[in-house]
Amino acid sequence: MSTTSQHHHLTTHLATTKNLHPTPQWLTAFLSTQKPTTPLPALTQTAVFRLLSSDITTSLASTLPQYILPPDIHNVNVQESRVQGPVVVQLLGIEDMGKSRWEQVEAIEALERGEGTKGREIIRVPAATATAEGDDDDGSGAVVGKGGGGPHKLSLQDARGTGVYGIELKDVKGVGLGMSIGCKMVLKNVLVARGVLLMEPANTTILGGKIEALHRAWKENRKAELKAAIEANERTARSNT
Repeated sequence: MSTTSQHHHLTTHLATTKNLHPTPQWLTAFLSTQKPTTPLPALTQTAVFRLLSSDITTSLASTLPQYILPPDIHNVNVQESRVQGPVVVQLLGIEDMGKSRWEQVEAIEALERGEGTKGREIIRVPAATATAEGDDDDGSGAVVGKGGGGPHKLSLQDARGTGVYGIELKDVKGVGLGMSIGCKMVLKNVLVARGVLLMEPANTTILGGKIEALHRAWKENRKAELKAAIEANERTARSNT
């Protein structure tokens, strides 16, 4: 198959199955690293893996308005609007608003030890690993939350680099403190209330993926921020007694 045919196949497949619209430059660079004899299924799996592991501000198209967040999304004077989408965003941060700061620190440390929670019972879970390119699943290297807890507040970013917060109205499958930073998700017909996305299962789909450097930095910084806030509150409490 010629490079042109491969380019067309990947463009169509990624758009119709994942709502991913890579730039022509990204696709050309990707295909230049692949053998011409690579079977299409393997080529497709590898393309999905690479995209979900990429920074979408450099890999996805950001010129078509239907694939990015509206420019006025932060206007708090607009009481209510909608993001029709599909818009792909990546996760930059997450907070469980149903947990105290100490509980969030404990949850992060449990995940670092490879532990999850089921009710109040601590269970061991396999360490999350990126899926090898060309495996039989979607090749996303997806690391998503185990569910539970919440509601969660998410810091999200689209392909143009526009940042926005989203809050779960209802539990979204895969959303949780165990999510990987850089995880990709698709937003469709999402209500926006004063600049905040109101997320629920009907309008949010988790694709998976992970940006390793961002994930590592966020995990380290988030735990430090939570502990610093706890210590500041304790100092304030002591000074008021």
